[in-house]
Amino acid sequence: MSLQQHAVLKMTAPFVNIHTHRPTGCGIELRTAGIHPWDASKADAGALDRLARELESGSAQAVGEIGLDFVRADTPHERDAQAALFRAQLALARRCRLPVVIHCVRAFEPTMRMLREQEPRAVIFHGFVGSPEQARQALVRGYFLSFGERTFVSPRTVEALKATPLSQLFLETDDSPVPVKTIYTRVAGLLETSVEELRRATTQNYERIFIHG
Repeated sequence: MSLQQHAVLKMTAPFVNIHTHRPTGCGIELRTAGIHPWDASKADAGALDRLARELESGSAQAVGEIGLDFVRADTPHERDAQAALFRAQLALARRCRLPVVIHCVRAFEPTMRMLREQEPRAVIFHGFVGSPEQARQALVRGYFLSFGERTFVSPRTVEALKATPLSQLFLETDDSPVPVKTIYTRVAGLLETSVEELRRATTQNYERIFIHG
């Protein structure tokens, strides 16, 4: 995205939606490419080669969503496959100097360990659902946390949200049909701030990673 295109987006659609499966074309919606951990058992060398070519073409702004989902990995073999795929994509992200968008379900500690082994340019935990302590560990490392519709049904995740500085915060719709403005409005209420302040903060965070980074 050029600076001119970004300026137009900011004027016409002010909300950053850092992760969505329902792109609207209205707003700042991140372009990603990656192999989801659910597809780890089907990901072969050819799939990684195709991903590498896509990333090297410059069509994606970040590698994602990638990571670990141990709810979907019932056996040691499946977990090993997810871990191997995650490591391979972290290596691609480092080679292409791209941020990563992380999918992490019941695998926080191994995810953090693998990120430490191959630290990407920037890390965004999408759809963060975790404890305030897990949030603190990620924030101390300089990572960004993104919250969405699932946040509101988890009291501990609401507490994690409240503990997240605006300078490391993103919001998203993920696969929810709820408009991103509704997410901003609800989060603004929880944080006792304004929608405009959230919009300003997430836009600055986006610019820091993807425009000036």
